[in-house]
Amino acid sequence: MTRRSALLVVHTGRKAAVTAGRELADRLAAAGMQVRVLESEAAALDCAAAHVTDPAAGANGSDLVVALGGDGTLLRAAEFARPAGAALLGVNLGHVGFLAEAERTDLESMVERLLSSSYDVEERMTLDVVVRRGDDVVADNWALNDVTVEKAARQRMVDLMVEVDARPLSRWPGDGVVCATPTGSTAYAFSAGGPVVWPSVEAILVVPISAHALFARPLVVAPASTVAIEVPSDAGGAIAFCDGRRTIDLAVHDRLEIRGGTQPVRLVRLSGATFTDRLVGKFRLPVRGWRGPSDEESGAD
Repeated sequence: MTRRSALLVVHTGRKAAVTAGRELADRLAAAGMQVRVLESEAAALDCAAAHVTDPAAGANGSDLVVALGGDGTLLRAAEFARPAGAALLGVNLGHVGFLAEAERTDLESMVERLLSSSYDVEERMTLDVVVRRGDDVVADNWALNDVTVEKAARQRMVDLMVEVDARPLSRWPGDGVVCATPTGSTAYAFSAGGPVVWPSVEAILVVPISAHALFARPLVVAPASTVAIEVPSDAGGAIAFCDGRRTIDLAVHDRLEIRGGTQPVRLVRLSGATFTDRLVGKFRLPVRGWRGPSDEESGAD
């Protein structure tokens, strides 16, 4: 029987995350699971039960990646989980923690669920990104939440040409453009005025950021579509951010192409809470007074 393995990715700048990571490592190792931690985090965790792994090896050989921190830590952990095909679990030790499935108080029950494989895995759509400079591909990246193209200089706007499926759509002068997945619809795209999209819907969101244009509404396009953003000659400098973590400098005449990703991120789900319940809980939406459907309307016995 193959020994199960888990990679822990921890926000070592948060004492609560370090404490929870050390406790989780001890519990999983005591139950016979191989626990791995990143070389850069090993000293802070100081956990004798964990094996130190080179970041270059990532999550290779692990069937689980557990992120302890906020959504930023989970996005960092996704960089290890996605290429390995490992399931990714977020433990929220940040603020909103929208992507996280568990809280610090759930640690004991969470360990039992992980050891018995009593959890579901939900595949989340990603975005693939390439940047073309003439006939050459000069960058190749991906994102779970979003790809944003923003102005390089704070004191001026960036002027971007947006295209969908090889046809020009509009030219947007402003602060930039966000292209997001449904997972990222509650992140930067949400702050920029985009719609919230349920994760079961596969789509690409295109949301202008503070655009000075008559037509600057958020758009929802098909996952098979290709969204291209071009930097015209008089646009000034621009920068692309993938999940706010990986940057690509864009030169004049560069063309950034975004399409639905070929490889999803596999998120662990421990509870049966619906996405609606998650929205209400994380954003503390006012639902007082809701009575719900009657037994007859809901089909209950």
